[in-house]
Amino acid sequence: MYQELTNRLREALAAHVWEKYGVELAIVLERPPKIEMGEAASPVCFELAKRLKKAPRQIAQEIANSLGKVAGIARVEVAGSGYLNAYFDRGAFWESTQREASATRQEVEGGREKIIVEHTSINPNKAAHIGHVRNAVLGDTMVRILRHAGHRVQIQNYIDNTGVQVADVVIGFLRMEQRTITNVMTLAKEPKFDYYCWDLYAKATNFFAEDAERAGMLRAETLKAIEENRGEDAEVAQVVADTIVSCHLRTMARLDIYYDLLARESEILHLKFWDAAFEMLKKSGAIHLAASGKMAGCWVLPWREDAKDADEVKEVKGKSTEEDEENEQDKIIVRSNGTVTYVGKDIAYQLWKFGLLGKDFHYKKWPDVPEGETVWATTSRKGDPDAPHFGEAAATVYNVIDTRQTYPQKVVAEGLRRLGHPQEADNSIHLSYERVTLTPRCAAEMGYELSPDEAKKPYVEVSGRKGFGVKADDLMDKLEAATLGEVQQRHPEMNEDEQKRTAHAIAVGALRFFLLKFTRNAIIAFDFKDALSFEGETGPYCQYAVVRIRGIRRKGAEGTVTSAAVTPEFVGQILASAEGTGLWELVLAAGSLDYAVDAAIATQEPAFVAKYAFQLAQAFNLFYHKHHILSEADEQKRAFLLRLTELAEAQLVRALSLLGIKAPERM
Repeated sequence: MYQELTNRLREALAAHVWEKYGVELAIVLERPPKIEMGEAASPVCFELAKRLKKAPRQIAQEIANSLGKVAGIARVEVAGSGYLNAYFDRGAFWESTQREASATRQEVEGGREKIIVEHTSINPNKAAHIGHVRNAVLGDTMVRILRHAGHRVQIQNYIDNTGVQVADVVIGFLRMEQRTITNVMTLAKEPKFDYYCWDLYAKATNFFAEDAERAGMLRAETLKAIEENRGEDAEVAQVVADTIVSCHLRTMARLDIYYDLLARESEILHLKFWDAAFEMLKKSGAIHLAASGKMAGCWVLPWREDAKDADEVKEVKGKSTEEDEENEQDKIIVRSNGTVTYVGKDIAYQLWKFGLLGKDFHYKKWPDVPEGETVWATTSRKGDPDAPHFGEAAATVYNVIDTRQTYPQKVVAEGLRRLGHPQEADNSIHLSYERVTLTPRCAAEMGYELSPDEAKKPYVEVSGRKGFGVKADDLMDKLEAATLGEVQQRHPEMNEDEQKRTAHAIAVGALRFFLLKFTRNAIIAFDFKDALSFEGETGPYCQYAVVRIRGIRRKGAEGTVTSAAVTPEFVGQILASAEGTGLWELVLAAGSLDYAVDAAIATQEPAFVAKYAFQLAQAFNLFYHKHHILSEADEQKRAFLLRLTELAEAQLVRALSLLGIKAPERM
């Protein structure tokens, strides 16, 4: 409701300024630091003062006197040296927020342009780790927020089943361990196959470090065999990738994360997606064949020489030699041995997402999925005739990939731009994020031995390549074990299943909230104690606010507390009374979910919704400690307090749902 009112005020001010002064301006609104100063403030008069050569306060007074009635706004006053402060009609805001909280919002199936959110996209060569979880949680939350706002969203998970990481595990099985395809297939039926590959990948990394020249030859040979889908290398790669994808699906299902489509890289090659994109890139002159230097024989997309704006040139010149060399590699689209880089395949995939490739995949249901779920996957064979139509062009594409892939993502967008699709390039949004580390305490709890120097650091970095890190399933197991012990101690009357469900909800809430409360560019140092705390800015703190509200409702029902009708006149009176400011702050907080959602979408920062949930939980707890809700003697006031409690619950439950968090009945 807050966003709706501020949008209405913004439009009214813009129209009035144009009508009165003939000046067209984008109206900026801010939230005042104190509730006594109103609910929205605009510095527009300071900008007008420059153009009209008048004092800002004089202009502010003119506008305040002549603006006229704006629905939902009680009054507009002049503040300071020229601010316009708007005060909401509290009674009207209460009624509108009540309606908003009780309404069911659903994704619009037609009439809106399609948005694709690609997230998770783990290399299918080992178990998922905590860094992958941050990716998946960010992407899943962005999907929930966009759908809440009425957008039509499709969730895709890109499976790099023909890349270097899979090739390394194949080499580990066939060259290092001398296994047969039959042996690998048998091993793949074991429940912890992804854990086995985790260790094997780390061993392969060490193996390659000992003989870089041999490693390069083995990788090149294995990659080419996988891409061409021939021989034992390709068979083992398929077994490894398909089995681990199913492991990843089960891991993410524990966090209530699911997908519409698994887009496999192998189909980009086998269905000639890359061939079509390659021809388009060559024909347009976007790429060229390097004739000399380190990249001789490679097809590259030039970048530095085409940097047109000063910022881009500065960015390129300011790079370190090491980073510059890495970026040079990212510009390679086809290697000298004929294999395609992942940047090249990403360009083909991005063209398909926007409906620019003139080709489509075939689709089949993924066979091994969590119970009750349907997940579709691309295939180069005959597809299922009942498959959804995934090939429809998207208007916007969010690619959730960590910050280390910023430059390759720029190259992908540049590929679209060079092909004559600047709008699609601009609508290719890289939803980047920083890495997840561990506090030394957390690393020790997970069984890692730290040196004295590491133990003193603020965080310990992890590396899946080196086998040092926290596997997602291990993390969830430990969180659930910790919460289960707490639940059993607090609620011995619960049956075992309810205790486990409650522990699971708290564990998921703790992890998801911890990963979401930080902005995407923040390095996270994960810590069990901090995440599971019932105090402070945590998931359990927000969940417990809901549990507390439900406890009030249960006590009220047990005590046969009746709820009288709350008249608009009474609401207006109590919110305008001496104690009304505190009550109004909770009403305003409850009615500001749309503001948090719009801010999250505009900035691509789900942290806005996490912050909203925490602040609403804080506001409710403050209200709870100030008011004796069930024992209030005045019947109408008691009814109002109960309604306000229910409003806070509805909005907090909704906000937590957008974060992928459920609130249990008891904690």
